[in-house]
Amino acid sequence: MAKSKLLEMHNMGIVVESLDDAINFFSEIGLTLEGRFMIDGEWAGRVTGLGDQTVEVAMMVTPDGHGRLEISRFIKPAVISDHRTAPVNSLGYLRVMFRVDNLDELVSRLTSKGAELVGEIVQYENVYRLCYVRGVEGILVGLAEQISN
Repeated sequence: MAKSKLLEMHNMGIVVESLDDAINFFSEIGLTLEGRFMIDGEWAGRVTGLGDQTVEVAMMVTPDGHGRLEISRFIKPAVISDHRTAPVNSLGYLRVMFRVDNLDELVSRLTSKGAELVGEIVQYENVYRLCYVRGVEGILVGLAEQISN
């Protein structure tokens, strides 16, 4: 039997309270809504280990068509934990990072819509300008502008 091999990263998931707010926030960054749907029933809970569940999902895709962000709103069972405002060095904490072409303009636009800059915009060598922002519901998002190859 041939050894299994990794083909691609399909998506990263984030759980939110408001799917509409999250869709608007990630659309502002540049992702496109690929689809929105309900997943419910005992079969889905066999995958997640949560039993009978009802989840509303929005799948968003990056402009290159390769990266996806699965945004979920659990209707049942109820959410039992909240890591959104934990600092980036918290165990198990997740953040997503996007490469953008005009970091200053995007940060200005996002902060004008309620996002908060975490720390400051910094330059890593002569390769990237980087920052973190806390967006809708306190979700931590990294932004990187490549300044040289």
